[in-house]
Amino acid sequence: MSQPPLLPTAAETRKFTRALSKPGTAAELRQSVSEVVRGSVLLAKPKLIEPLDYENVIVQKKTQILNDCLREMLLFPYDDFQTATLRRQGRYMCSTVPADAEEEAQSLFVTECIKTYNSDWHLVNYKFEDYSGEFRQLPNKVAKLDKLPVHVYEVDEEVDKDEDAASLGSQKGGITKHGWLYKGNMNSAISVTMRSFKRRFFHLLQLGDGSYNLNFYKDEKISKEPKGSIFLDSCMGVVQNNKVRRFAFELKMQDKSSYLLAADSEAEMEEWITILNKILQLNFEAAMQEKRNGDSHEDDEQSKFEGSGTGLDSYLPELAKSTREAEIKLKSESRVKLFYLDPDAQKLDFTSAEPEVKPFEEKFGKRILVKCNDLSFNLQCCVAENEEGPTTNVEPFFVTLSLFDIKYNRKISADFHVDLNHFSVRQMLATTSPALMNGGRPSSPVLQDILQEAAMQYPKQGIFSVTCPHPDIFLVARIEKVLQGSITHGAEPYMKSSDSSKVAQKVLKNAKQACQRLGQYRMPFAWAARTLFKDTSGNLDKNARFSALYRQDSNKLSNDDMLKFLADFRKPEKMAKLPVILGNLDITIDNVSSDFPNYVNSSYIPMKQFETCSKTPITFEVEEFVPCIPKHTQPYTIYNNHLYVYPKYLKYDSQKSFAKARNIAICIEFKDSDEEDSQPLKCIYGRPGGPVFTRSAFAAVLHHHQNPEFYDEIKIELPTQLHGKHHLLFTFFHVSCDSSSKGSTKKKDVVETQVGYSWLPLLKDGRVVTSEQHVPVSANLPSGYLGYQELGMGRHYGPEIKWVEGSKPLLKVSTHLVSTVYTQDQHLHNFFQYCQKTESGAQALGSELVKYLKSLHAMEGHVMIAFLPTILNQLFRVLTRATQEEVAVNVTRVIIHVVAQCHEEGLESHLRSYVKYAYKAEPYIASEYKTVHEELTKAMTTILKPSADFLTSNKLLKYSWFFFDVLIKSMAQHLIENSKVKLLRNQRFPASYHHAVETVVNMLMPHITQKFRDNPEASKNANHSLAVFIKRCFTFMDRGFVFKQINNYISCFAPGDPKTLFEYKFEFLRVVCNHEHYIPLNLPMPFGKGRIQRYQDLQLDYSLTDEFCRNHFLVGLLLREVGTALQECREVRLIAISVLKNLLIKHSFDDRYASRSHQARIATLYLPLFGLLIENVQRINVRDVSPFPVNPGSTVKEESLLLPAANPLVTPQKPGITLDNSLHKDLFGAISGIASPYTTSTPNINSVRNADSRGSLISTDSGNSLPERNTEKSNSLDKHQQSGTLGNSVVRCDKLDQSEIKSLLMCFLYILKSMSDDALFTYWNKASTSELMDFFTISEVCLHQFQYMGKRYIASLTKGVALLLPAWNRNDACQIAAAGQPG
Repeated sequence: MSQPPLLPTAAETRKFTRALSKPGTAAELRQSVSEVVRGSVLLAKPKLIEPLDYENVIVQKKTQILNDCLREMLLFPYDDFQTATLRRQGRYMCSTVPADAEEEAQSLFVTECIKTYNSDWHLVNYKFEDYSGEFRQLPNKVAKLDKLPVHVYEVDEEVDKDEDAASLGSQKGGITKHGWLYKGNMNSAISVTMRSFKRRFFHLLQLGDGSYNLNFYKDEKISKEPKGSIFLDSCMGVVQNNKVRRFAFELKMQDKSSYLLAADSEAEMEEWITILNKILQLNFEAAMQEKRNGDSHEDDEQSKFEGSGTGLDSYLPELAKSTREAEIKLKSESRVKLFYLDPDAQKLDFTSAEPEVKPFEEKFGKRILVKCNDLSFNLQCCVAENEEGPTTNVEPFFVTLSLFDIKYNRKISADFHVDLNHFSVRQMLATTSPALMNGGRPSSPVLQDILQEAAMQYPKQGIFSVTCPHPDIFLVARIEKVLQGSITHGAEPYMKSSDSSKVAQKVLKNAKQACQRLGQYRMPFAWAARTLFKDTSGNLDKNARFSALYRQDSNKLSNDDMLKFLADFRKPEKMAKLPVILGNLDITIDNVSSDFPNYVNSSYIPMKQFETCSKTPITFEVEEFVPCIPKHTQPYTIYNNHLYVYPKYLKYDSQKSFAKARNIAICIEFKDSDEEDSQPLKCIYGRPGGPVFTRSAFAAVLHHHQNPEFYDEIKIELPTQLHGKHHLLFTFFHVSCDSSSKGSTKKKDVVETQVGYSWLPLLKDGRVVTSEQHVPVSANLPSGYLGYQELGMGRHYGPEIKWVEGSKPLLKVSTHLVSTVYTQDQHLHNFFQYCQKTESGAQALGSELVKYLKSLHAMEGHVMIAFLPTILNQLFRVLTRATQEEVAVNVTRVIIHVVAQCHEEGLESHLRSYVKYAYKAEPYIASEYKTVHEELTKAMTTILKPSADFLTSNKLLKYSWFFFDVLIKSMAQHLIENSKVKLLRNQRFPASYHHAVETVVNMLMPHITQKFRDNPEASKNANHSLAVFIKRCFTFMDRGFVFKQINNYISCFAPGDPKTLFEYKFEFLRVVCNHEHYIPLNLPMPFGKGRIQRYQDLQLDYSLTDEFCRNHFLVGLLLREVGTALQECREVRLIAISVLKNLLIKHSFDDRYASRSHQARIATLYLPLFGLLIENVQRINVRDVSPFPVNPGSTVKEESLLLPAANPLVTPQKPGITLDNSLHKDLFGAISGIASPYTTSTPNINSVRNADSRGSLISTDSGNSLPERNTEKSNSLDKHQQSGTLGNSVVRCDKLDQSEIKSLLMCFLYILKSMSDDALFTYWNKASTSELMDFFTISEVCLHQFQYMGKRYIASLTKGVALLLPAWNRNDACQIAAAGQPG
């Protein structure tokens, strides 16, 4: 029946379908048959082969190993891993932790935080770690081949004859050129003259054998016979020769003759000379290659090269001399590696690469440099007494800058204070010269030397940082001046635009008086704002300017009011209603470069790029108030301990305690005692022009307001250790603004009158108070005022206090803590407090500690991230000191919670940084503490029990990499720090730990193999993490024990598993087999009995015997699993073949095993692959080569038993082949639709589990079907051995996919190319006739599969189907064919 290539038309019906009782049930029946076959035949598990006791074997065979000339392939290096300490690199000149902070710190949390910021990084370095990944991650991997040598093939010669000669060179990939030249008379007897030159058309042409001719013609019709030819094979050199004619050059020939040619121009002459010289170079290289191929043995190549030197010298003396060294180098580097020609080796695929891990570092959002240049008002004059000097503002003004975010309705930065006044204006203020730099932070002498006080007094530049930039962020400037009266009265002169010299003089006079009398008090004056960003990417809006200067409204001063103003900022109709002060604020913004010099952070610690005594102004970093959201939080890396205080509001209109209380000033102090004569601490950050740190700060004063509002921010450097006596003291003053001349002189002097006190203890329940507080006001301040307590019923405890308005909360104040040593999280605070009481749980009551541990689950996400290293360190410490299993399990649950939170917020990089750099195992004292690796393994086992909480175990599986990485690092540190690394492997860890590891592997198995459908991500991650852990255990533990764990784990997978489980199994094998010492783990050495074996005596295994799989465990296991996988569906086969091929590519590229003898030794480990391929020879034996995949592998057809349609891209079936008679009648019954496929089992079906729609139930390219071939093999290599490739499972007969075949053949060719001649001859001697035939069948298939089909074939396919050509080009084919030759 004729049938088109793809689908039958509607009119045609396949015979198979017509024979069915019910059309339309074909697919259903195919599925049924498939299940019968699978169920009855392939579910037999391959038997378990116990691995060798590795440690015992290497002790027993010590002499043999040491006498082996390739002993480095059998032994692990002695210094395989070591621990190292890396200095913590910060951006600061000195540590951010104050000098005496560690001594001062008493609370466990503060102590641990300081330890975290002071500690260096702890690493475990693996000497050969670079070799423990995929082949693409190998060090020194030679760069990808740009171009292979050019070859011309006979198959293209026919095509070339039909083509225009002009395009020939380019088609071949060779060099071509044509053009007019003058040819001199070639007869050497006659001297060449100008007249003897003839103009000819020259054409450079490459011939079929690769040589070049320079043909010349009378005209441009090069299809005719040429007038003559110059054979460039005989040319010795091309040189310029201008003696006879300009632009002439000479071709010197081997027979001492020469040709003289001349061009029309110098450029053309140079072009011809360059091209001809290039061809001579190519000819020389080809000759070298030929000679190399002629040398039969590597050992005497050098002498042969020297012996034949005379021939080469006579061939091309100039080039031979200069390239002799290059030739010697070429010999040593050998030819192009086979796998370079494999398309998979050329793919850039870094999916398996581990992410790069960096240490924790201080990170910022978008950083903006704010430069304050000038503030000038229209009202100006000269302020000097003698009226000599510049014209300036008539009084001092003070600018405060900060950032407001109207999208999230909050202030997002601290205040940056700037004094832009001219020097002469500053002189108006009463000068004070207090001691400057001895603030609350005892700064080191180093800092005092570097930070010049004068340079810090008048900052002009600030660096703001914004974590989440967007266009609704504003830079706000608030302008204040010296207290004089009401805002309206003070601003009036500045709002008139008329000529104002008289007004200026009057204002100046008043200002001078005010400055002398009230110089330390400020009043609000004006504000302005501008946008910062164009977009959410953080691009600065540099074109934006500050708005007009708006007059402050004494009833709308707070930050909340400011946010309302800014919300209307882009509404001109609203802004037009605000009163404007005439003036200009010049502030520019810019990006901050990474090497920006001379700045200090918000604690005044200078950067590394700080120049002492430089003229460059100091720039100040301004603290950002980062939103408390986990994804924007970074783990803290530096010491920072600031408290920001905001007096908000005082309600004093109803008080009767004081006669006058209107112009109210608040003085803020920070004290550590409530005794009468106690001094406030000098820890408040000062304002420009004043000391760097001061003892008190004043808020701006509102004239004639009894209920004043405040917007001031007071920044305090907190002491390292806070205690119950630390408190904020607020003192209220009535400031007399009018210096009335009436009355006595004494009255004039009373500027301020105390009108009350308030205090706020800083700690409540051990934590810093940060919410908004409403505090009562007292009229007096007795000693011991902090001890006052209301007892109710009018009674109290403590000193007598006179409350204003009966202790009503009249003062509203809020605080904001920015600290990396204090937490505001109740649960975290309580946990550390309890740990401090009980020495990290060593003396704790189990139930009590568990209660605190459980409460940690309620810890806030951003707090958890911020203090991540400190929290995890403490949890691991508690784990090693826990005396009860319940405590250890609950600690592990908290760690799982923390790890899961980090992942869910996309912050797993912090966890990787922690494990690699910050984690450090506790010092191990056998009698007292346990090890993290053992306790954590036991706790993981408990959590993975079927009865345990499902959610927790699922998180543990999903994020298991973290726990296994901690185990690995803990093991490494334990071995080195306790000198256990010197012990024998089986004595390094106690039996209890071996048992714990074994149990955790057993516990993981059902989670991975049974729950993969419910939790695909968790199962996949756990499988990969376990593989990484097992791989690393080879470095530390008894390697025989690790082999057993691998065997144990792999045994839980079975043939016929779902595809996902095959993926897991081969991912596991891929990771484990990528161990950097995979070759020594497989012990490529003789294992014979009796006397010490030499490598030459090696009894080579060409099939997977039990003995081979035991002695060479990993490679045996991998080959067995690949063999089993070849009987599965296409996707599974592809995964298995890819793992095997990538491993061989890695061996081939590994520079530790570059020599021929190394590669030959590696090949001995893979010789059983021959047996495996021979078992599948009929599935590989596909002679038709198509550059397109034969089967796209649709999963719908995956299990079908369809006979193939006449697809032109498919290998044609040979006629005359009958089905094997042993096929069960029920199978035919099921296929024909007569009998039920479930009636009986189907024994001994040799050819049924077909995997693709183009496959066959029978063997194709041979006269015998496979069952008959198999009987012939009874006397083969393995007749006395148990052949173990596939156990008792069935050999499928469907053809493999084109890509599978090519990959398997590449593996075959690599082993064939690498193995020694002796090994190959031994194989040929031992193999049965049928095996030899199959071996050569496979070799022949290589020729067919990698055959270059010619340009015409490729062109016709390209035209016919718009698909990409494969990576296998003709040059690759040549290299592969050459590489396939043994030896």
